[in-house]
Amino acid sequence: MPQSSRKAFALRLDPALHDVVERLAASELRSVNNEIEILLREALAKRGIAVPQGQRPRRGRPPKQD
Repeated sequence: MPQSSRKAFALRLDPALHDVVERLAASELRSVNNEIEILLREALAKRGIAVPQGQRPRRGRPPKQD
C-alpha cells in the first residue's frame, strides 16, 4: 500500500466547533478533514503566510501507451 504524503495527527475540538465545521463541510460537499485544511490555509493567507499546495494525485484513467 502506498504511503500517504499527508501528516496524520490527533486534533481535539470542542464538539460545538466540530458540528459547525461538519455542517460547513457538508454544504461545500467536502470532508471535515478537507474543510479544516481549507480553513487553516485561508487563515494563514489572511496573515500573509503562503503555504505551497502539495501534489495532488492524478484522477481518471491513465493515458494510453502505444
